[in-house]
Amino acid sequence: MSHRSPDFHPALRLIHWLMAAAVLAMLFIGIGMVSTTGPAYVTLVAVHRPLGIAVLVLVLIRLPLRLVTGAPDSPADLPALQKRVAWGSHMLLYLAMIAMPLIGWAMLSAGGTPVLLTQSIILPAILPHDLSLYAVLRQAHTLVALLFFALILGHLAAALMHGLVRCDGVLRSMTTGHRSSGLPPSPCASGPTVDAEIGNAARASGVGTEMERHAANVPGGVNGCVVQSEAGRQ
Repeated sequence: MSHRSPDFHPALRLIHWLMAAAVLAMLFIGIGMVSTTGPAYVTLVAVHRPLGIAVLVLVLIRLPLRLVTGAPDSPADLPALQKRVAWGSHMLLYLAMIAMPLIGWAMLSAGGTPVLLTQSIILPAILPHDLSLYAVLRQAHTLVALLFFALILGHLAAALMHGLVRCDGVLRSMTTGHRSSGLPPSPCASGPTVDAEIGNAARASGVGTEMERHAANVPGGVNGCVVQSEAGRQ
């Protein structure tokens, strides 16, 4: 019986982190653009626009790759409401990653400003020159950017919760991945766990048997790991 991989495809992981760097840089450069009118503004604009197009290209590569390679299953003990919220927030993130660059491109087109990727590469206008439309798109671009920033903060908080609190392997599935072992991936960090060290100390002191009998019935210990008995490991 085949099992779904506990990790995202390596190519998806690479694109995810490339996009994370590009999106954060694009957002913070955008903040810098609206807060300065000095000589730095021209440089910020020259970097911001290609970054936006790069994000659009990467998300258009990422979406079909995600559909083809699939995604790991959510943790079985994750409440249904949290699963629905996670799905919805991911859909909103994808929409924002597509909408932000497109609105920016459309805004510049409506304003009659060419989108320069390099000195020799200029993107075509996707809307006719219309200053009233430019004003509407500029407001939309700002609003979507603020919503996008809020989504990213929520996404980061959820990732840290999975990685540091629940320790359920969700964060690892998009970072280093799980080691191939032929066994279901452990949510605990690799190497000796604190629970195992406690169990060894208890056995050495002569009270291990009672501890192991208790651990067999009650989940416990750091990261939700259970101290196993020697007989169980054999």
